[in-house]
Amino acid sequence: MSIRWQLSLSVLVLALTGCATPPPPPTAAPSADELDAMGSRPAPGIEATRERSPLDDPASPLYRKVVYFEYDAARIQPQYAGLLRAHADYIYNTPGAEVTLEGHSDERGTREYNLALGDRRSDAVKRFLMAEGVPEERIRTLSYGEERPADPGRTERAWSENRRVELVY
Repeated sequence: MSIRWQLSLSVLVLALTGCATPPPPPTAAPSADELDAMGSRPAPGIEATRERSPLDDPASPLYRKVVYFEYDAARIQPQYAGLLRAHADYIYNTPGAEVTLEGHSDERGTREYNLALGDRRSDAVKRFLMAEGVPEERIRTLSYGEERPADPGRTERAWSENRRVELVY
């Protein structure tokens, strides 16, 4: 065999068998204290920071999602205009945001009348949102009438809690 052939064969044998270094020995998983020190885990009592939806943030006006009504009425009271404008702005500026307006009434009146009153209340909120620029196809309305009371009591306070529209995203 020629020297060149022997040299080529030697290089090939070395390449195939390699000069592999053994893998490093496995290491133990870091302890909780080591994770804290590396900043890989929040310290106890501190929630990991992640962006929270304004709908779930108690500091946001969007956290409030209920509009209340007077007895036997479907007129939006002035104190809810700012809240509904904030929701309209959110829906309009958030791609894919849709809302269902669930109308409710207290137990006084017939079932049919209360369903119709719940419809009128949810329609009033829908008209308000649309006047603020929200496309109609992003709003659904639904009436539960007296069927889902917020407070099952039979007092004026309970009835006032039941006369409402809930914004459900």
